[in-house]
Amino acid sequence: MALPLPPGLVPSEVGFLCEMELVTVVPRQRLEPIALLSGETPTLRPPHRANIPLWLALLLKKQRRANIVAPPWLHPDSLRDIIHHETKIDTKGWAPPPPPPARGDARGNARRYGQGARDGQDGQLGVDERVLSPPFLPSCTSDAPVGALPYHWFELAEMLLAHAADDVPAAAEVRSLLRDLQEVRAAKMRASTAQLEVGVDGVMSLRGVGAMELAESRGFVIGVVEGVRKIGSSAEAVRREEEEEHGGRGDDDEPSDDDMGL
Repeated sequence: MALPLPPGLVPSEVGFLCEMELVTVVPRQRLEPIALLSGETPTLRPPHRANIPLWLALLLKKQRRANIVAPPWLHPDSLRDIIHHETKIDTKGWAPPPPPPARGDARGNARRYGQGARDGQDGQLGVDERVLSPPFLPSCTSDAPVGALPYHWFELAEMLLAHAADDVPAAAEVRSLLRDLQEVRAAKMRASTAQLEVGVDGVMSLRGVGAMELAESRGFVIGVVEGVRKIGSSAEAVRREEEEEHGGRGDDDEPSDDDMGL
């Protein structure tokens, strides 16, 4: 008999999804476009940079046909700023995720994705109001903002350090900073479960939490939620029993002659 699958995604599945993230490469050889389910990849012409999926970038790196450009947030200075934000500025929350990209119109105006108007006919979301998610956000390319961790920050950093460490500036220092950042955020994740008791309707904010952090902490958080639910249900049962006892005979009711044995 097969065992039931754990809820949510396991770390190996999260790492597989991370390989769809777009990264920037500097090709060493010319490569024609490849037809994929998500569309054709750009033509690789050295020394022009191009954005391709991480799995293809790692394959070309292994074949020595391209170098991977580390995203700006993976540099030591950016990681120090993020750790400073996590430990000094916002000690209870997480560093904000990268903002969505902006899109310009014919008039030269730029606005972020998700801020467009709805279509007037059926009320559906317009092109500019669609919510984007990885790998459609350029959060791991060379154009990514500094000081903001993307959704797949941990697993992407581990893959680059494992297979393209020579392309990561100060790789040894980056490994140390990533270890410190992981420990700080893991402690925050464990401490944030206290919000389930004092928060509104038992809701805790997970804005800025990465995919691998959610996968690793899901079992712990679910256990806390289940414990809080049991405590709440027990307290509710005791309250109902007290109400039923007081409801059978009010506090102002006087004992009858039968109750006094007369």
